[in-house]
Amino acid sequence: MVLLLGILGCASAPTDPRQVARRRVERASVYQALTPEQRSLVDRGQVQVGMPEDAVFIAWGKPAQVLRRGDATGEETTWLYSRSTTDQFVNWNYIEVRGRDGNRYLDRVVTTEYAFQDYVSARLTFRGGVLTQWETLPAPGSRTFITPGGPILP
Repeated sequence: MVLLLGILGCASAPTDPRQVARRRVERASVYQALTPEQRSLVDRGQVQVGMPEDAVFIAWGKPAQVLRRGDATGEETTWLYSRSTTDQFVNWNYIEVRGRDGNRYLDRVVTTEYAFQDYVSARLTFRGGVLTQWETLPAPGSRTFITPGGPILP
């Protein structure tokens, strides 16, 4: 927790440094207009309250979703970033097979299937094009389900 507080209110998403470099070139004029501290954070894939939207884009890339809302105090934009986690389903069943001798018997068969689950990993809020708050959200745990089955008969 002390380490988290020591980061001075910065958030970091796992980003490929090559992608950050590519986005930095795409938006070179925006990058050059940032303060030296903001450029340093962006180079490390980190964001901080007070950064413009373009700086966040350079650091983290395109969000999965952009939401807009307004109220009496003005409009705000929320960027949602997402990731995926995997659930594993292991099923075992018996199938009827014929042996070399022509007799029938049950043989066990195991199948494995995977289900990918998307989740929101970070939420960033902007007012007037400036980052006003951010939060990272925990990943749901990957799960394995083991299902015994019954005979599968032809």
